[in-house]
Amino acid sequence: MLKEPHPGRVKTRLGRSIGMTAAAWWFRHQTRRLIRRLEDPRWDLVLAVAPDREGMESRIWPEHLPRMPQGAGDLGDRMARVFRSMPPGPVCIVGADIPGIGPQEVARAFRALGSSDAVFGPAPDGGYWLIGLKRVAAVPATLFDGVRWSTEHALADTRVSLPGLRIALVDELRDVDEVTDLPQ
Repeated sequence: MLKEPHPGRVKTRLGRSIGMTAAAWWFRHQTRRLIRRLEDPRWDLVLAVAPDREGMESRIWPEHLPRMPQGAGDLGDRMARVFRSMPPGPVCIVGADIPGIGPQEVARAFRALGSSDAVFGPAPDGGYWLIGLKRVAAVPATLFDGVRWSTEHALADTRVSLPGLRIALVDELRDVDEVTDLPQ
């Protein structure tokens, strides 16, 4: 899932420290590196883009990769839409602002879905950089209900929204929200 890298519309917390243009520049280049790292024959890489029309027409992202619009709503609404619109089978969604993601982390998440219904890649701040669902049954209607986004409760709240599912955890990775989160 990614947004068009416009100053003031992406990485605004980071932008308060380094400037909105610098934050958008970082996000654009981070996302390009991430896409190159995650292209792998073991899975299909689809870009869920926002804003919808601009993201679908954007020349920033690789033209050869399929895109889908994220649609309206909060982060939970948009991720639920991705899960519900993909063909049956396992799906993992990753954030674009995690420098440490590589194909080995994504492969571990897909492997975890072999014996679990859902998988999370936790972040040290209480959120997560990856969520995956096995999707052998319908996506739970309660998915993302009551999640307090951008707080230390996001992972715990999302787990509560998946009652009765077997949940696995994989690698903990840091996302970039503040200047202190940037790789050195």
